Amino acid sequence: MTRQELIDNIKRKKSFLCVGLDTDIRKIPQHLLTEEDPIFAFNRAIVDATAQYSIAYKPNLAFYEAMGVKGWIALERTIEYIRKNYPDQFIIADAKRGDIGNTSQLYARTFFEEMDVDAVTVAPYMGEDSVTPFLGYDGKWVILLALTSNKGSQDFQRTEDKNGQPLFEKVLCKSQEWANADQMMYVVGATQGQAFEDIRRIAPNHFLLVPGIGAQGGSLEEVCRYGMTKDCGLIVNSSRAIIYADSSETFAQTAALKAKETQQQMEQIIKHVL
Repeated sequence: MTRQELIDNIKRKKSFLCVGLDTDIRKIPQHLLTEEDPIFAFNRAIVDATAQYSIAYKPNLAFYEAMGVKGWIALERTIEYIRKNYPDQFIIADAKRGDIGNTSQLYARTFFEEMDVDAVTVAPYMGEDSVTPFLGYDGKWVILLALTSNKGSQDFQRTEDKNGQPLFEKVLCKSQEWANADQMMYVVGATQGQAFEDIRRIAPNHFLLVPGIGAQGGSLEEVCRYGMTKDCGLIVNSSRAIIYADSSETFAQTAALKAKETQQQMEQIIKHVL
């Protein structure tokens, strides 16, 4: 998916919501456990219920890898289902890969050729040659970890050099030598608040994938105040607050209501920007 196609979807749907498919076999409604593929059955119901309100889906690979082969099959079926039934959706593999060049080449092949997702999250710690293999695919995106929402982000990401520049700012500056805003995004946690101003100073045009809205306590209004651009520039993810809002047999209907609530908030914000 190109940048312009993504922007067009945001404008058309009046939404920049990404639904995180963090599907845990231990948390899905009990009645689904009798299904042949419970994880896929849950994902399919969530996708059907929320697709009209979202522009993206983000399966977190850990939840599927934890189930071995069955998990990978469920993941592949989920991606195929979205591709076939909701082709306008931007699919993000939240894999946080990043390794030496030849290994990254195989990771890129996995996600972009075999699975045909639109984007993959990548860790920048090993530098340019660990990231560039993901950049060799037209219409595909790298979403580089920049400033995350977890407590441990203080350990490295905010450490400063002798000139007072935090490490996350170095990542933003250096990585823009590898790819432009048409192929690279950044992960910035919703709980980082006013730090979005610093990020926009360095990366004014790149899309930001923003996890942490909802269950993690991030503020949508604050994220938009400091992080939104004339093209929106944001993909805001919500996982648990939507997909686990209800554990009964009406879980999908409840997920739809939660997604709609978030989309309606986004629509009001978009009116003043796009």
